Amino acid sequence: MGRGGQDIGKTSGKLGLESDENRAVFPAWSKDVKECEAKYEVDILQGLHAAEVEKRHQIYGHNELEKHEGTSIWELIVEQFKDTLVRILLAAAVISFVLAWYDGKEGGEMEITAFVEPLVIFLILIVNAIVGIWQESNAEKALEALKEIQSEHAAVVRDGKKISSLPAKELVPGDIVELRVGDKVPADMRVVSLVSSTLRVEQGSLTGESEAVSKTVKPVAEHTDIQGKKCMVFAGTTVVNGNCMCLVTGTGMNTEIGKVHSQIHEAAQHEEDTPLKKKLNEFGEALTMIIGVICALVWLINVKYFLTWEYVDGWPKNFKFSFEKCTYYFEIAVALAVAAIPEGLPAVITTCLALGTRKMAQKNALVRKLPSVETLGCTTVICSDKTGTLTTNQMAVSKLMAMGSRAGNLRSFNVEGTTYNPFDGKIEDWPVGRMDANLQMIAKIAAICNDAGVEQSGQHYVSTGMPTEAALKVNKYNLPISQLLRIQ
Repeated sequence: MGRGGQDIGKTSGKLGLESDENRAVFPAWSKDVKECEAKYEVDILQGLHAAEVEKRHQIYGHNELEKHEGTSIWELIVEQFKDTLVRILLAAAVISFVLAWYDGKEGGEMEITAFVEPLVIFLILIVNAIVGIWQESNAEKALEALKEIQSEHAAVVRDGKKISSLPAKELVPGDIVELRVGDKVPADMRVVSLVSSTLRVEQGSLTGESEAVSKTVKPVAEHTDIQGKKCMVFAGTTVVNGNCMCLVTGTGMNTEIGKVHSQIHEAAQHEEDTPLKKKLNEFGEALTMIIGVICALVWLINVKYFLTWEYVDGWPKNFKFSFEKCTYYFEIAVALAVAAIPEGLPAVITTCLALGTRKMAQKNALVRKLPSVETLGCTTVICSDKTGTLTTNQMAVSKLMAMGSRAGNLRSFNVEGTTYNPFDGKIEDWPVGRMDANLQMIAKIAAICNDAGVEQSGQHYVSTGMPTEAALKVNKYNLPISQLLRIQ
């Protein structure tokens, strides 16, 4: 590797991180801030120097997940012809086509009707393959889009200066990163200081927790599980409340989300056939054996018509073989085989599964493989925690309560809609232009004591910050409540 290789060796030895194993072992969550600074040789106020960043880039590479090569179109095509029944149909169609072509050449005239049967079988197989390829390729594209969960930019301190929008893939272990409300965490990091009084992170995408988790700078026990690492923030999670400074401890595939990514890829390499596919293959193999035996018997029973001989001195001699009659009876055997094969079965199964995936897609459920629909259909018990519901992590205000003009008098205002779309959030009987002190106070609290934001993304509205606070951003006049105050 030359001089560059020597530099890398010196740097890795200097950091005490000679191998991936050593890098993974260092429990930053169980060490105090000073120990973490010493380990990664960085000052949290100054950050890393440019020369040091370059060296660490050579050691750790870019902060991004590996992008495995997707299934090629050729592999998808081959995949559609792995079923036993499909292979039988393909073989029968090829034989029928060859025999029809040969008979046409021998007779001197091609009959179109002779090609109808093989062409129909070919058409069924092609349609079957197209449906399967279309479904799997669409699912692959959707899954690729879902993988883009990492942050694109980060606010980093380097050489004593703050870089407000550094590409997240340029981060290296030891970088000092500032996180604010709404930021997506770009790497696994140790919290080194809190700028705000509290810090809460939504990490349900990684741990499945239903609520945002409070973070602190205090170390925890070394063998704590991921949910207990209160001083760590993980790549792919989102800050919903607070502001902090963090020290990068893991990037790319060395993050927790990187480990999950690797496990998913490894699991994808060992996919097992579904019960339906196993049954179809067993049926196809049994059908192949039965049809093969019957066709052979039919052909052998008629052997006397294309193979004759005479007995001379008790021994068969003067054999006469008719190739034309031989092929004729072979065609009969093949026709019998084709008639016994359920040509429509693969197409019907594929169509039914495709219809199932379409219905699931309408419910925002992605199906990568068609047989997965059958697997889900065989499910008898679904085990889930808590309430057993799957939510969108959105909240909506349904009613506002305010004090009336007299003590003990309460007023209520109903709020429509369940999304963050301003046009979906009408507040009934909201008295714009004549709001009293109580209503003004409600609007002021909702506007000022609120770190969340709502913005349009494509055809939908999304929020940053805590869902509870984002729910207070909609009103009858399609304006944030902070703007509604200006109307008074």
